[in-house]
Amino acid sequence: MPFPAVLILRAACSYFALVFSVGFLLGAVRVPFLLPRFGERTAELLEMPFMAVAIWLAARLVLRHLLPQAGTGVRAATGALALTFMIGAELTVGLVLQQRSLQDILTGRDPIAGGVYLAL
Repeated sequence: MPFPAVLILRAACSYFALVFSVGFLLGAVRVPFLLPRFGERTAELLEMPFMAVAIWLAARLVLRHLLPQAGTGVRAATGALALTFMIGAELTVGLVLQQRSLQDILTGRDPIAGGVYLAL
């Protein structure tokens, strides 16, 4: 069995890649099709149940296939590292691709949809 750090890194990268990919695909639907029709808040809220399912399925897949016998500590470390990757990706997309300021990224979300987003 590989060293736990290798398992954690592999599982966190896999989990991040799955969730980020689904979020990217859903965003590609939300922005051109839902946003103009329903507005930002409703479009984001319509996306959230699909993201919740994707998050749950990705976690289940990663745990079953990459960490089947891992303890709670390894699973928690995997989740924390994947969350770190996700935050880094969100900041990178906002700062580099969207050319937004850090303050705008942190405070510019809709209060309701942003709260649901953070809860996920």
